Amino acid sequence: MNLRSTLIRAACLVSTGAVCAAAAAANITPAAYDSAKKDLETTYKSEREACNSMSGNAKDVCVETAKGKEKVAMARLQYMRSGDAEDRNKVVEARYEADYEVAEEMCDDQAGNAKDVCVAKAKADRDKAKADAKASKANAEARNDAAETKNKADYKVASERCDAMSGNAKDSCMASARARYGQ
Repeated sequence: MNLRSTLIRAACLVSTGAVCAAAAAANITPAAYDSAKKDLETTYKSEREACNSMSGNAKDVCVETAKGKEKVAMARLQYMRSGDAEDRNKVVEARYEADYEVAEEMCDDQAGNAKDVCVAKAKADRDKAKADAKASKANAEARNDAAETKNKADYKVASERCDAMSGNAKDSCMASARARYGQ
């Protein structure tokens, strides 16, 4: 399997949430990142050029779709490179912003109240996606805080157990507790 197909498969897996952050970050080297970035830029240019054969709002929708795909793919690639939670959030943000831009552009085909409703629906969909992302982020932070609190509590219990010991046994017990609980 060549590098390009590996990166494409990895990007697809990340987009569906099937790969964890550590695995995504561990599989991309700086050279692979640069190569994939160039491939994405080339793909964007070809998709953008394909829009030139269209006219009117269809061309505008095509251009927004190409821009959106590029932004999402670049955010996904950055996430694959870093594996950071912040970059994962940027992928989600890029996706709902791209969807919004395309939906808003599609509304230009309509007029009057129908257009107003279409734009309002596009904004509502974006706002709902943004709220879901914010809630997901808050839940992840709450889980991390809970895990940290539990870890500290477990360390305190282990430390108390070690206090009953003396000498080398106590030192060994404390070293083991520190290593186990990252203190």
